[in-house]
Amino acid sequence: MPAKSPTLKDVAAQAGVSYQTVSKVLNRQAQVSPETRQRILDAVAALGYRPNALARNMRKQRSFMIGYSWEQTPLGQVNHILDQFLTSMVREAEAAGYHLLPFPSHGQGLQVYEDLFETGKVDGFVLSSVNYNDERVRYLLEHHIPFVAFGRSNPDWKFLYVDIDGADGLRQAVEHLVGRGHRKIALIGWPQDSRVGNDRAEGYMKAMQAAGLPVLPEWVFRVPGDYEQGYQAALALMALPPEKRPTAILTLNDTQAIGAIQALWSLNLQPGRDVAVIGFDDAPLVQFLDPPLTTIRQPIAEAGRKCVEMLIDLMEGRVPAEEHVLLKPLLIVRASG
Repeated sequence: MPAKSPTLKDVAAQAGVSYQTVSKVLNRQAQVSPETRQRILDAVAALGYRPNALARNMRKQRSFMIGYSWEQTPLGQVNHILDQFLTSMVREAEAAGYHLLPFPSHGQGLQVYEDLFETGKVDGFVLSSVNYNDERVRYLLEHHIPFVAFGRSNPDWKFLYVDIDGADGLRQAVEHLVGRGHRKIALIGWPQDSRVGNDRAEGYMKAMQAAGLPVLPEWVFRVPGDYEQGYQAALALMALPPEKRPTAILTLNDTQAIGAIQALWSLNLQPGRDVAVIGFDDAPLVQFLDPPLTTIRQPIAEAGRKCVEMLIDLMEGRVPAEEHVLLKPLLIVRASG
């Protein structure tokens, strides 16, 4: 005979709590200590417990699915941040008895959101790659569909979001470089229609001003965030007259930083010794570059966890503890900067 599937009471016995406590924790209806919650989740994993999703969904008339919408990465590029974000959300959702339904934000139009929600395929949405005048945010607000955004949009739009304080990240980088004696610090930024890019660039500008340092127009590039643009921008910066040539370069992602490092090597300049380079993201493997990349690490796992936690509260009729969460990044100092 096939082995009997573990039950809620089996989980409770292994965790040393009542089965009511297990049920409430898995359905986000109880406040317990972190230790008790972890003990229950460990028991769930060890026993391979799976709730009867069909019965539960019919009883509660819900799908226990979360739609996840993001902007597709261009061919030939990778987005390590959104990969980490998705992984974090999956873990948090499954711990709460939910699953994720990912789909790209472009190519299907806005109707897909209403179709997924009205047909009961999902109970709410998490959005990422959020920008100014984001049509998804506007649509979901107008149709009163539950969602949480990973990122901000227009200041006058009121919705739940989790975001990374990119301006603070650039402030940390500028202050670090100033502390090492740099006074001519350039920025390889993103185009001016990028909300994230503008937020990070504002942090650079304010930190330079606070340090009493000028920002020459020749030091600021607003270009796409790819390797080639980082490479060409660094070449242009190094071609400036000696009195204007920067001694440090900040970039808005690690891909641009890698391009800048390779441009310096091509000019027989040693990154980190002759010109400092700092990236943003702390992507996998950048610690193994030559030299290892100084970069700004984003708390992506925490961002994914908070987005799911807030959305589940919203979908289950609870008031989220926070409407807006702005997480601080961390400067990781290595040899390049």
